[in-house]
Amino acid sequence: MDPLFAPSVETISLQSRPLLLGTLVRLRWIALAGQTVAILFVAFYLHYPFPLLQSVILIGISVFFNMVLVVRFGVSHRPATALAATQLAFDSLQLAALLWLTGGLQNPFSLLLLAPVSVSATILPQRETALVGALALLIVTILSVFHLPLPWDPALDIDLPDFYTKGTWVALVCGILFVTIYANRVAHEARQLSDALSATELALSRQQHLSALDGLAAAAAHELGTPLSTITLAAKEMLSEVEDGPISEDIRLIVEQAARCRAILLRLRSLDNDPDHMFSETSISDLLDELARPLLHMGKTIRVELPEQMQGEPMVVRSAGLLHGLGNLIENAVQFACEEVRIIVTWNEEHLFLSIEDDGPGFPADLLPRLGEPYLKSSSPTRTDSRGNEIMGLGLGVFIARTLLQRTGATISFSNIHPDCCARVRLSWPRVSLRPATESRSGGRTGAAAV
Repeated sequence: MDPLFAPSVETISLQSRPLLLGTLVRLRWIALAGQTVAILFVAFYLHYPFPLLQSVILIGISVFFNMVLVVRFGVSHRPATALAATQLAFDSLQLAALLWLTGGLQNPFSLLLLAPVSVSATILPQRETALVGALALLIVTILSVFHLPLPWDPALDIDLPDFYTKGTWVALVCGILFVTIYANRVAHEARQLSDALSATELALSRQQHLSALDGLAAAAAHELGTPLSTITLAAKEMLSEVEDGPISEDIRLIVEQAARCRAILLRLRSLDNDPDHMFSETSISDLLDELARPLLHMGKTIRVELPEQMQGEPMVVRSAGLLHGLGNLIENAVQFACEEVRIIVTWNEEHLFLSIEDDGPGFPADLLPRLGEPYLKSSSPTRTDSRGNEIMGLGLGVFIARTLLQRTGATISFSNIHPDCCARVRLSWPRVSLRPATESRSGGRTGAAAV
């Protein structure tokens, strides 16, 4: 699959939490209401000898458990598989205790032991379903031997044969195994189909964003050309009227940056490669030097580190997507770095690896799982650059960089070197996706070069 259209782990991982906590809580309330009606009917309408107090205590424990879950997590919470499995195990044990008080497998309500297994097989992965099913098998086996007498009319003598209890045990064991294996398999295939649909929707969404990006780039190149020319002309006229000094240096910087903007906008007119261009091929180190050099005026050290003992430095095609994607990530690192940005490059025969690290505040923890999506807003305090200036962003820069780099075949991940500082962006490419027509086989540069 094209990396651009590969579904993100964050999006598909939601499929492992398909059921709201409120749904499990409501199912438990329904079960508790049914248990309450059943014991009250037997105790006060049929007047059978019945352990009413113990049964009420067990139901009360489940009521308390339900209330704690609602207060602690809220009904809109999607529980992880471990928490969901724990709830179903609790329901099985609570029902087992009630059945132990009321005749074990002689009680026709023992059939309800299949309910937690059915829910588990529908919503949980195979491992958790197997654990809940194993617990149900253990409960059924214990209740077939150990239980209190079945509540019954004292005036009537009831003596159910052992054959009936053994038959009920066999039926429940077969039911548990069938539900655990068959229902879980059917639900697993349904989840796979749902994941595939999610991946398709994500791919279509990203393709639409990319198409919009191409159109926006062409429009920007057309619309911004005239004002940039005006800025350049005005700056040159100012430069001719001032003496050499700090002001003239600032004006020259304006002229240089305006020229850089015009060059960028010209390249943005087309994101396709130009294989016939004489400068379309370059080494990865020269490419990084080219991207880092325009950022030196920001006063940070940009260190490109290359392997010392490895030969055969990769040659890459200077595509616009690669230039703008990497340039955006490097500029972002320089903007937030306190003193230094490190760009670490390694490679082997099949892959090229690159890591961009800075010594700044790092990525906000609440945004890390979603970096690369547009229109993000962090709940953390507003981030500032190394000069203390507040930076307001919607994540569009990272989204554009990620989209363009994935188009070149890159795999990208975002993390912090330390829990609360030092951002790191890791990229890897199959070398074949970056390789020009004839890749240089000469020995690569070695050592670390400080730009």
